[in-house]
Amino acid sequence: MARASARGLLVAFSCLLVAGGCTAPVSAQNRSAAARAPAPADRPPVALRTPPVIEAAAPPPAPASRLWPCKRLYNADYVDVRVIGDRYGLKASWVVRGRIMQLADAQGRVRLRFENRIRDFELDGIRVFMGDNTVLDEGSLCVGKIDVIKTIVPLLNPVEHAGQLPAPPRLIVLDAGHGGIDSGARNQALHIEEKNVTLDVVLRLRKLLERRGYRVILTRGDDTKLAVAQLTDLEQRTEVAIRANADLFLSVHFNSAVQTVTGTETYVMTPQFQASSGGGKDDMVNKAFPGNRQDFANVVLGYQLHRSLLANLKTADRGYRRGRLLVLKFSECPAALVEPAFLSNPAEARRLETPEFREQIARALADGIDGYSAVLAAMRAPGAGHG
Repeated sequence: MARASARGLLVAFSCLLVAGGCTAPVSAQNRSAAARAPAPADRPPVALRTPPVIEAAAPPPAPASRLWPCKRLYNADYVDVRVIGDRYGLKASWVVRGRIMQLADAQGRVRLRFENRIRDFELDGIRVFMGDNTVLDEGSLCVGKIDVIKTIVPLLNPVEHAGQLPAPPRLIVLDAGHGGIDSGARNQALHIEEKNVTLDVVLRLRKLLERRGYRVILTRGDDTKLAVAQLTDLEQRTEVAIRANADLFLSVHFNSAVQTVTGTETYVMTPQFQASSGGGKDDMVNKAFPGNRQDFANVVLGYQLHRSLLANLKTADRGYRRGRLLVLKFSECPAALVEPAFLSNPAEARRLETPEFREQIARALADGIDGYSAVLAAMRAPGAGHG
């Protein structure tokens, strides 16, 4: 589950007013760090389709035209969903007037779907959490400006942030959660411990990634804890990636809640000034952590991992989320934490007992990393438009 470190904060990361600004100032709001309460209601597995290829033909708009027209609502800046649609050639329409609005492309395919007073939206059928709820104003839905800049635009049209995105990863650090005396979550009935399942998946994933040409380092390759003290243990996991100058850090965990809860969750670092998924404001809202330097890469990485897990595992979509988790806050490379299934749920735990399902998880993660690499490579292809 979550992990943290106390490495001393680096220089504050800006809220990117230059690349996606607004005529009104940004408001600061956020929420709890390592809280990972169950999502509102589990959603059934979604039927995923291949996302549209990143278009490189049309260059992004000139910097001056990127300023988002904002509304000041509830002491924060919001952008009308219709404005987002107009910017990217998507038609806005009500599914349920005053409550649910969607944006569809010229072929009628629904790309985005928003609901009033709800914190998550759907992008190509994937549930993505924002920092603020969608709100209704003047006959349209509006979303927070920071959510537009830090989530919607990097996912919908990442080429606009090509200058803030790294090259495709070569060296990957894999972190099998827990270990040694720290068993993590347990399924007492089936005698399954999280530390053993995470290690098995990571060892399988390493083989797959190495076959695909990546270099891989593990934070642990056996049943050990990196340090006796919990905070030190978590710090050292991130330090492995920092010392190796890694291009990507991925921590693997398995969830636990009441037995009825099922599904897949993926986490990346919460952007500065935003609330983490499932919590309210806390004293870290205004702080910029080292992990925030990778906000744009994180959002692309997390989405590709989450999408691949759902497509391969056919699990319920509990959302692509944000959290100030301990192993994410101080990462100096793009980083994500995945929770592919619930050990506390009898059906998912029985699946986790089988080598076939653990291999399936490893393959889904490898495919997600490949998807992330492909997005980054596409922006460096000849003729790709850079912002």
